Amino acid sequence: MKAMILAAGKGTRVRPITYTIPKPMIPILQKPVMEFLLELLRQHGFDQIMVNVSHLAEEIENYFRDGQRFGVQIAYSFEGKIDDDGKLEGEAIGSAGGMRRIQDFSPFFDDTFVVLCGDALIDLDLTAAVKWHRAKGSIATIITKSVPKEEVSSYGVVVTDEEGRVKAFQEKPSTEEALSTNINTGIYIFEPEVFNYIPSGVEYDIGGQLFPKLVEIKAPFYAIPMDFEWVDIGKVPDYWRAIRGVLLGEIKNVQIPGHEVAPGIYTGLNVAVNWDKVDITGPVYIGGMTRIEDGAKIVGPAMIGPNCWICSGATVENSVIFEWSRLGPGVRLVDKLVFGRYCVDKTGAAIDVQAAALDWLITDARQTPPSHTPLELQAIEELLGTNAT
Repeated sequence: MKAMILAAGKGTRVRPITYTIPKPMIPILQKPVMEFLLELLRQHGFDQIMVNVSHLAEEIENYFRDGQRFGVQIAYSFEGKIDDDGKLEGEAIGSAGGMRRIQDFSPFFDDTFVVLCGDALIDLDLTAAVKWHRAKGSIATIITKSVPKEEVSSYGVVVTDEEGRVKAFQEKPSTEEALSTNINTGIYIFEPEVFNYIPSGVEYDIGGQLFPKLVEIKAPFYAIPMDFEWVDIGKVPDYWRAIRGVLLGEIKNVQIPGHEVAPGIYTGLNVAVNWDKVDITGPVYIGGMTRIEDGAKIVGPAMIGPNCWICSGATVENSVIFEWSRLGPGVRLVDKLVFGRYCVDKTGAAIDVQAAALDWLITDARQTPPSHTPLELQAIEELLGTNAT
């Protein structure tokens, strides 16, 4: 069976992570989110998968290649051009435009197929969803999920009649205006006939253009609410919650990697730490070849990536630190995400520590850590907020 993963977006709402990592490659405790999607597709018999790529396309292609080590076949549809220097320059053409481009190249989608957004962890029963779709005689089906009414303003709401036929959409309505609590999860089932309604050679969006068109012409277009785990990582706060959810055991289809060296404390290979001289409270994951100096304190839920360096007296609490980062002596990092040169709070607000000349955070932990005077530590605290919180 055939499927498509939408992976061409720039992921602007997950910046600064997506400056250097395309959204489908964002790791959930060292494993790209798109890898979980491939596992789900394979589990339900979808073994021929097209992926449209654009922003940082090489990162996706170089990791997944032809898919054989994941038990599937993968091909890529690049949206963009090659510049004068021979580099790929992405130019995404919309989700539906990406589907159309693949079909125009050669009619790949010749039977019922599934389209997934590449930025969510899901454990959906795709087999049951496809069976429902076919039973309805639907040309297009949206998989929806019910959320508490107070949360509808963060999502696209799908309005249906009693039989599940789509009547209308509401984009991030207020709680008072929402006509439904069923939201669009970015999981779709299509028949090849849907291409009759997608123009060639232009930018075209599934949610914003194709679906309203299907409603307008009264096509057999349905939505099915299903109860499944759906962890969206479309924004930095979402990603933050996803990591916390995994560490707290709330996301059942993601296992914490590494070895559990103490209750709630997991590590990769060869972590340099004297367990008797550090204060660590789980749940915590520490990546391989990371150094935790004596006197450091880590309070979970927290993730510290591989090849990091947490200096003596430093505190990491409820934070996520990506690989090759160093937290200087005595610095207290609370409710922060550290990615490369950026320190981000859980609302998504970022500080460029390189531009701010904060040498307590070196984005390559192979460098020798400098010492800090009390005056320097005070300046750091003032910039980031009291005690870097």
